[in-house]
Amino acid sequence: DGVLLFQQVPMVEMDGMKLVQTRAICNYISMKYNLYGKDLKERALSPNVHVSIFVLFQTRDTTASALTSSLSLCQGHKSSSANAPLPYMLSKTITVLKDHGKDFLVGNQLSRADIQLLEVILMAEECKPDILAKFPLLQSFKARISNIPTIKKFLQPGSQRKHLVREEEVPKIMQIFY
Repeated sequence: DGVLLFQQVPMVEMDGMKLVQTRAICNYISMKYNLYGKDLKERALSPNVHVSIFVLFQTRDTTASALTSSLSLCQGHKSSSANAPLPYMLSKTITVLKDHGKDFLVGNQLSRADIQLLEVILMAEECKPDILAKFPLLQSFKARISNIPTIKKFLQPGSQRKHLVREEEVPKIMQIFY
């Protein structure tokens, strides 16, 4: 019926618009709720940092890889190997926090980059609850961002927050899309 531009999902209807593609949806929400920064410099840095976090932690080129990226995140960190990629990636984000020297990744207010990092931390903790044990700076970052009232409410049981895709769910999801 022409509702989905190029038959793409996800599709969100917001403010009278039908938005498709995760990045387009996130960009709109970020602009609407001032999650890009207060000035031109912060608006340039915020996408730079959040895209870097996104690229470090995910490679979502297709629906299939999007469905399995959370699985691979967990499966790749079941071993206690010191060479596991997630601790390396977390250490890179610590560098950004230390270099900035503030409570947030960009500027002095919540940005899309902060939300992106919190999402990654929460996903990693679902796979390996003690993943942040060696990262006190990220522990305090998670606590600080998680205590922002709207985020705190979203993280409560019964909210719209979804769990990671479980391996047994992949065939059913693939059947829906393919």
